[in-house]
Amino acid sequence: MTEKIYLAIDLGAESGRVIAGRWNGRRIRIEEIHRFPNGPVYLGETMRWDVLRLWGEIQAGLALAAKRFGRRIVSVGADTWGVDFVLLSRREELLGLPYHYRDARTNGAMRRAFRVVPRQEIFAQTGLQFMQLNTLYQLLEFKRRNPELLEQVDCLLMMADFFHWALSGARVVEFTNGSTTQCLNPVTRRWAGELLERFEIPERIFPKIVPPGSALGTLRESVAARTGLGRIKVVAPPTHDTASAVAAVPTASTGRPNWAYLSSGTWSLMGAEIQQASLSPRTLALNLTNEGGVDGTYRLLKNIMGLWLIQQCKRSFDRAGKTYSYAELEQLAAAARPLRSFVNPDDPRFLNPPDMPKAIQSFCRESGQPVPRSIGELVRCARESLALRYRHVLAALEEITGETVEAIHIVGGGSKDRLLNQMTADACRRPVIAGPVEATALGNLLMQARADGELGSLAELRATVRASVEVTRFEPVAPEAWDAAAERARFA
Repeated sequence: MTEKIYLAIDLGAESGRVIAGRWNGRRIRIEEIHRFPNGPVYLGETMRWDVLRLWGEIQAGLALAAKRFGRRIVSVGADTWGVDFVLLSRREELLGLPYHYRDARTNGAMRRAFRVVPRQEIFAQTGLQFMQLNTLYQLLEFKRRNPELLEQVDCLLMMADFFHWALSGARVVEFTNGSTTQCLNPVTRRWAGELLERFEIPERIFPKIVPPGSALGTLRESVAARTGLGRIKVVAPPTHDTASAVAAVPTASTGRPNWAYLSSGTWSLMGAEIQQASLSPRTLALNLTNEGGVDGTYRLLKNIMGLWLIQQCKRSFDRAGKTYSYAELEQLAAAARPLRSFVNPDDPRFLNPPDMPKAIQSFCRESGQPVPRSIGELVRCARESLALRYRHVLAALEEITGETVEAIHIVGGGSKDRLLNQMTADACRRPVIAGPVEATALGNLLMQARADGELGSLAELRATVRASVEVTRFEPVAPEAWDAAAERARFA
């Protein structure tokens, strides 16, 4: 068959990319077209996203794709992180620059929310893990600080949905990203109107929810002309990057929760794929979350601070003039003494500290552990702490699903960290299957191919991933030492 091209706009917290998926009818090959930096913009005392610059970079990438592939391009779709949003007026003007989820304005927001609606009731209506960065608490703070601006809001769009609006004019929220807001009911799969009413957040600002794989129309005529793409289709993939990544997990056990996924990047998202949201008191007690997936599935998972700990350590080292690549930091960690000190990656002090190494040292000092001093000790402490956190979350997933996890699939950029992969296998006493690195882009692109009629079931999509990429397997080597470490690190 003639090769078909699908375009993924893949935005992460540190960078964005326009990626081409080259589909030959049996396998897909990805090709990066354009990469550009992303990150917070500090404005006054706030952290924001520069969505206009991102939109400019996206159009530049689409123009490069048009020159390279021409009329073979079928469609385009965007995926991003969750929880953050853009607000539009009735005349479709942006109302302020969107906030970054790490902005400090939500400090104390959950405590204030629970005075209005108890924690148990919020969970019963949303099934979501409690984190101060959730859209619900961001909106409550927006209402508290900017009530006059909220009155002017006509439409809330999640980040990927905003770019789909910029591409096509469609004003919708795709289900998987909508499910990260703590404003959506996982049973009805509609906005949690009763909860929003109690918080005096107008439900009218929330647009129609559409499932992943929905056709949103064609490119705006102006965008088609500027980029040279023509009126190609715009398709909403699973717009939450983790949902796209999970769709591309190369498991052969679709439909059974006997495997776990770990989408490893700035955040580590570890979970199981289930058929219905779990809203039990025990799920609430374990602070697990239910986020939407493909074909009506739910991702029962835990958000874990992830490689953010190592990324922020590197930034601190760089500022001090001690410049190392991530590969060099991994080597230093491998040479450091094992299983000496641990932190709880999800302690609030690690959300956005001014100096990550000092935050790690402070935790170890306060918990009566040896304080890591060298660069190798610090980055090893971060990795071992993550592996132990994964062990803890794995036990919670098995408890809720009643299934034994037979393998852990690590996907995303973190799947390249061989040291952490081995630590995870050892700590969890499970085989780890690492790859694909580009799971998010693959999930996005293959869902576009499915919308184009090229693929059928989710199982078929994953079989295509297995045929298209290579993975690496890590077996547990020395799990006994990790059992003792887990006893010492009960806070994890």
